[in-house]
Amino acid sequence: MRIMRAFRFAAQLRFHVDPLALEAIRAMRERLPIVSQERITEEFLKMLKTDQPSVGLKLMNETGVLQLVFPEIAQMAGVDQRRDHHHKDVFLHTCTVVDNIARTTDNLWLRFVALVHDIAKPRTKAFKEGAGWTFHGHEEIGARMMKKIFHRMRLPLEHLSYVEKLVRLHLRPMVLVEEEVSDSAVRRLAFEAGPDIDDLMKLCRADITSKNPALVAKYLRNYDVVVKKIAEVEERDRLRNWQPPVKGEEIMAVCGLEPGRRVGELKKAIEEAILEGRIPNEHGAALAYLLQIKDQILAK
Repeated sequence: MRIMRAFRFAAQLRFHVDPLALEAIRAMRERLPIVSQERITEEFLKMLKTDQPSVGLKLMNETGVLQLVFPEIAQMAGVDQRRDHHHKDVFLHTCTVVDNIARTTDNLWLRFVALVHDIAKPRTKAFKEGAGWTFHGHEEIGARMMKKIFHRMRLPLEHLSYVEKLVRLHLRPMVLVEEEVSDSAVRRLAFEAGPDIDDLMKLCRADITSKNPALVAKYLRNYDVVVKKIAEVEERDRLRNWQPPVKGEEIMAVCGLEPGRRVGELKKAIEEAILEGRIPNEHGAALAYLLQIKDQILAK
């Protein structure tokens, strides 16, 4: 436990870890697994709660302890160069994002999302001629990695869906900056993020790590535009804390159905119509739409 506490105290209390102590940690790190996973995770999360978690993260990486405690994060370290193309060290970028988010929130699980939001980049990294390095699908693959990580690290499962959701959505607001973006795209993001939309936007702002002040200001203005678009759609369509305007019990009563797949298909069709803007998010309009489509869907 002294190994983990050295990193936590360095981040929390700004202690300097003596070089001899760091050498001892490197030499003894393989003994860390004799400590229970629960206690290791507890110290790691305490470190993540500090004002500058990157202090501990970098020391963990430097001593090889990160490879034992959280290997997926350790694998993000390093910069690859190919011809004139390089990508920034994802681990160092992540450290900056975590420190950025720590300045805006005490929410431990939002900080955890900041730590893992790019966790699948090493798995999705590819070089494309003429385009450079790509990481297609890293947000979806990263979200799918969370369940295994939560179980291995003995993290509380009640926070799993929140972390999965924000990792999966962390690139989506960037797409909504363009003028021609449809209301339905904004509506879908507001619907999928639900009450966590504000946390998602905090993450997006923390993810801006450019050293160019003009570029940072530009990205922040872009996200201000996104927030305004989301607020306009939410005010009109009431998508935060979504409740279906026609519930399953009413669908079963109207259509003479028992609980089952067909009820879900009808609920999904109503939901899609609302998100596409074909009907308003109101009970009367949703019920009328149900009566309009039920025969067609049930005939399939």
